Amino acid sequence: MATQPTTKAQSFEEYCRETFDPKKLFGKPEVLKGCRVLSCTQYILGPSAAAYLAELGAEVIKIEAPRRGEAMRHTTPFNEPFLYPLSKWVPERGTGLGFLGANPNEYFVSIDFHRPEGQALVKKLAAKSDVFVENYRPGTFDRWGIGYRQLKEINPRLIYCWLGGFGGWGPGRVRASYDILGQSQGGNFGMTGKQEFLGGAPAKSTIWLADYWGGMMGATQVLAALYWRDHVSGQGTFIEYSQVHGVTRQLEYALPLYGRHGITRERWGNWDTQLCVHGIIKCGKSSYPESDNPQEQEEGYILISASEDKDFARLCKAIGEITLATKYAKVDIRIKPESQMEIYPALEKWAADKTKEQVAAVMDTNNILNQPVWNAKEVANQPHWNERGAVRWLDDPTYGELLHQGPAYKMSATPPRLKWALRPVGADNERILGELAGLTPEDIKRLEDQECI
Repeated sequence: MATQPTTKAQSFEEYCRETFDPKKLFGKPEVLKGCRVLSCTQYILGPSAAAYLAELGAEVIKIEAPRRGEAMRHTTPFNEPFLYPLSKWVPERGTGLGFLGANPNEYFVSIDFHRPEGQALVKKLAAKSDVFVENYRPGTFDRWGIGYRQLKEINPRLIYCWLGGFGGWGPGRVRASYDILGQSQGGNFGMTGKQEFLGGAPAKSTIWLADYWGGMMGATQVLAALYWRDHVSGQGTFIEYSQVHGVTRQLEYALPLYGRHGITRERWGNWDTQLCVHGIIKCGKSSYPESDNPQEQEEGYILISASEDKDFARLCKAIGEITLATKYAKVDIRIKPESQMEIYPALEKWAADKTKEQVAAVMDTNNILNQPVWNAKEVANQPHWNERGAVRWLDDPTYGELLHQGPAYKMSATPPRLKWALRPVGADNERILGELAGLTPEDIKRLEDQECI
């Protein structure tokens, strides 16, 4: 009797690959399609909140100053290339690459918030919107007559999200805030940076972590408010997000430690206060000795994690440090500061004649968890990132091919997506202000000539 052929069961990896295939993104629906967001934002904190909503399909309309746009368009560091044109009025200037991270998938309208005609346009747009995001100093939009208290009378269903440094009330409310200030006052810098015996200086992250993390928190609040409006109350709400409080929320056990024991958590550099070995060491050789780029000529770094006793024993054997394996065989001995002061220098001494890749090869051979510290070039060329769409080449309709980050998460039915990087200042004035604010082409030309839009 002939047997029936059997079909091999699909593995979990195969299921995930098929379900989250980046090539299938645009054939699926968008979870926030039909939701309109006004983004009256600048720099990173507010813009990133709106951009996260745009990834999910919301129609995000970015409103910025006429002609030259918001300040972040002009902050590309170290004279890196700009994307031209800045606007049809200023074609000889461009937008800095620093603007890309927090403004993809958006439409761009220019309005002067200070002028009565500009404020009237904001009210018309808000009347037909679901969400309003801004991150000016607290009370600024209220003073201009376009804050939540005024706009809710026009649109009771409007969700108004304000993001800023210290909140709308309290002793610090009048201060302006930036990422570095938020991390300073929030307590982050108090415990990041080098150990005292290595210099003891706080370390600032080059990436604006408080802004991008805060933007995600703002977007999370908006999603909660949309659910509450559409399924419970039928009404909009006023949201406040404090950047400083957001940083404090990330302090892990530092506050409970102080509250219970009066102990201030210390800086411990690239090592770890709870695990050893679990830190970053310096290697002695560059991965790119022939490169003309000074950054690539620098010695490499690598994370090594061998915190379990058996893992630490294997690590010591791999680097020929049997004495350390015996002396620090138990984890409760290894995590002591004086122990780490001997262990990590020994690792760096062993790695002094190696590149990070050579160190990684030894670790892999001995089944020890590790990860070379990658720069942007190395991240951009990693097959894992490219295959999954985390890093991708985007054929932007305005600016051509751009290397860009994709959304940081997957959704099987309604996936987030990257459509375009950005547009020039006021690129969508005609369509948005015509359709939503009722302006005629003559109105638009007059207001543009007056630099009101």
